[in-house]
Amino acid sequence: MNIAAAQSGGPTCAINASLAGIFSEAKMNKSINKVYGSLNGIEGIINERLIDMNDVLRSYDDMELLKRTPSTVLGSCRFKLPSYEEDSSVYEKITQVFEKYEIGAFFYMGGNDSMDTVCKLSRYFKDKNIDIMVIGIPKTIDNDLKHTDHTPGFGSAAKYLAVTLQEITRDSAVYNVPSVTIVEIMGRDAGWLTASSCVLHANDEESPHLIYLPEADFSDDKIIADIKDQLKRSNSVVVAVSEGVTSGDTYAAEEFQSGKADAFGHSYLSGIGKYLEKLVEERIGCKVRSIELNVMQRCSSHMASKTDIDEAFRIGSEGVKAAVAGKTGVMMAFVRTSNEPYFCSVTAVDANEVANQEKKLPHEWINDEGNNVRDEAIDYFLPLIQGELNPYMKNGVPVHMKLELEEDFDGED
Repeated sequence: MNIAAAQSGGPTCAINASLAGIFSEAKMNKSINKVYGSLNGIEGIINERLIDMNDVLRSYDDMELLKRTPSTVLGSCRFKLPSYEEDSSVYEKITQVFEKYEIGAFFYMGGNDSMDTVCKLSRYFKDKNIDIMVIGIPKTIDNDLKHTDHTPGFGSAAKYLAVTLQEITRDSAVYNVPSVTIVEIMGRDAGWLTASSCVLHANDEESPHLIYLPEADFSDDKIIADIKDQLKRSNSVVVAVSEGVTSGDTYAAEEFQSGKADAFGHSYLSGIGKYLEKLVEERIGCKVRSIELNVMQRCSSHMASKTDIDEAFRIGSEGVKAAVAGKTGVMMAFVRTSNEPYFCSVTAVDANEVANQEKKLPHEWINDEGNNVRDEAIDYFLPLIQGELNPYMKNGVPVHMKLELEEDFDGED
């Protein structure tokens, strides 16, 4: 049989390593002939925009370059499949394309919403007695997928965040005047990435002095009181805050947001940094600035975690093994058995138990004041950011893999 792989949702710097793992394992399996890449996620299947990955990955160096390339080399999408009971036409089109290309297994790399696609497609194939396996390969810097210890992409994002916060800390402390630096970090309803900034405490850094998460109570009065208290102890206070912190039933920075949402109904969030900068300026009056790291959290590969990249490759490879063994409608997942030494195994879990759900940071990891995290969180995060993967360099900057596609792209070519 042939197989196809696609990437979906927000990019990470590890998702291409999972694609490399899928390709590598498929090339070693005699039951698999071609590996197709679908351009722009499931939309590439629907629109028949497939490329033969043998034409892209011709050598060991190509594979290693792919592993070191951030974002989604195949492109991404945020496409919500309807239920096939409501509209079966898109499923029929997908089936036609799979049959045309003799595809017997489909691998979808993504997060919560992508697992929704895995569930719907696998159920359709089962109900119609179509012998095509559908496997979910987890990916998200939010680390909020249920039934997996962590997600590929998260470790590298956490490592980048820690390094960047450490550098911000050095910069913010150079002047002998009271100052507050607010760092806005991605995380709609789960604060895993923001919480991971605590790894700096393992190196005896006091920064970040305050950590605010969607899982904890938040209010203007509380953060102002916390910052005033910290300014008594430190001339320079660094605050890490999730973009999705809420005040009551609404996002705290709602007035700074566009009000727009994606295809899955998720609001586009940003603005908590600017909101708190204005608040501190008005109510404390010290030097204050806000920093929104934005897409750099998910696309920076120059400080990638080797552990993360290696695991992303491994989970892609294990996904191929699962499909060959006849599994479908599952997501591959990590099971941690030890922190010291760190060890995780890979298993397959029902994608229905993952799709459209969120895993929150455990409340017992948050301190009583709701403005920082406990040592249990540090023990969990530290193994995920270990090791460095040196980028390939040219003219002083990293080299990335880029697909060169003809303007009049034809999936048959």
